[in-house]
Amino acid sequence: MARLRVPCGFVLVIAFAWLSRPTTLSLAIGLPGCLAGLAIRAWAAGHLRKNMTLATGGPYAWVRNPLYIGTLLTAAGFVIASRRWPLAVLFAAVFLLVYLPVIELEEQHLRKLFPEYTDYALRVPKLIPGRPLRGERRSFRWSVYMRNEEYQALLGFLAGAAWLVFRLYW
Repeated sequence: MARLRVPCGFVLVIAFAWLSRPTTLSLAIGLPGCLAGLAIRAWAAGHLRKNMTLATGGPYAWVRNPLYIGTLLTAAGFVIASRRWPLAVLFAAVFLLVYLPVIELEEQHLRKLFPEYTDYALRVPKLIPGRPLRGERRSFRWSVYMRNEEYQALLGFLAGAAWLVFRLYW
């Protein structure tokens, strides 16, 4: 399933580019949702030291998978901005059929890598934020954000937003 993420991403981009029919109102409603998702992703990426330490601070104190939550919000914002319900169905199908199994695989990996993950998983919800976990006080670091190459999500958003604006006037 993990290998399907990239091909599915290409399918989503092509469908988005082909089907989008934005209006000024849909952009005004959808793009801020995208920005909220990107902000969550950025916040998470600035706390995530992949395969080195278990991230339990920042957004990871609220939910185990904030990067996926951010992706989901960004996708929802693009669907709203595009004004096309078939995109909502397609995005939801990819999330349910590809991303949820990938999340399970990642959690299995984290359980093997970090013995404390099992306790963390019992105290922090998987996808719906709950009461924050107390403890880790590491702060957000731009260097970690850059190492995780999260700026690529921002570039993707800018390309998608530019396409929507182009479609609005074309």
